[in-house]
Amino acid sequence: MTFVDYYEILGIDKSATPKDIKNAYRKLARKYHPDLNPNDQDAKKNFQQINEANEVLSDPEKRAKYDQYGKDWQHADQEQSSNSHGARYSETSFEGNFSDFFESLFGGSAGAGRSRQVKYRGEDYNAELHLDLIDAYKTHKQTLTVNGNNIRITIPAGIDNGQTIKISGHGGPGIDGGPNGDLYITFSIANHPQIKRLGNNLFTTVDLDLYTAVLGGEIIMDTLNGKVKLKVKAETQNGSKIKLIGKGFPVYKNEGHFGDLYVTYNIKIPINLTGKQKVLFTELSKS
Repeated sequence: MTFVDYYEILGIDKSATPKDIKNAYRKLARKYHPDLNPNDQDAKKNFQQINEANEVLSDPEKRAKYDQYGKDWQHADQEQSSNSHGARYSETSFEGNFSDFFESLFGGSAGAGRSRQVKYRGEDYNAELHLDLIDAYKTHKQTLTVNGNNIRITIPAGIDNGQTIKISGHGGPGIDGGPNGDLYITFSIANHPQIKRLGNNLFTTVDLDLYTAVLGGEIIMDTLNGKVKLKVKAETQNGSKIKLIGKGFPVYKNEGHFGDLYVTYNIKIPINLTGKQKVLFTELSKS
């Protein structure tokens, strides 16, 4: 009889723990279960094979014999008895396919395991949702289409780039009455062209004309939550920074709390000066 590598069938190595075996079996059983692959003969054969592999490797006694004797493991007791009398046995030939071997070993076909109605949890789904920074600033609803199903979710303000949330029960369907899997959504938030986010704080640069920088005044600037008026002190230097408390990004699931907004002034030097303006600047430079 051809040797069948049960470890290879389950995709594990010989050092696998019982938990590793159980997890590998469940994953493959979900993948190749006949109910999810109707009329697929390859899936049926794979499902049969992984059941056989699990029957052996999940049983410590069978596994020990399998590891020691390989393809002859089912004759281990016979070999041990023969060796104790100094005799050798002749290997019995086995006619039939893989399924026949399983039936001879465990009494009944591989399909018999299905009569136990083992409940398998559905597969977890993973999805990525793209937002811009303005979308992430406010709590809002979006509709996702996952495997043909529309799912309406509420996205809390302050969601972070790379953050993953779980929507319970919206993964793959359970098998034989098992629970559905879950849906995991990872958020990808695009950079803003003028505003940088670090945690709950925002950072931006605002252009300031030379005259306002020297004399002081007021300017209007855009934020993610509308426009704000800034008072500029006289003699403001290029690269000066101010902090607008509570004008930053909302704190995730902490309504009413915000980070701060840090503004850096970039003073613009005037160009295309008129003759009169040049005279005035010359006079200023001599004063």
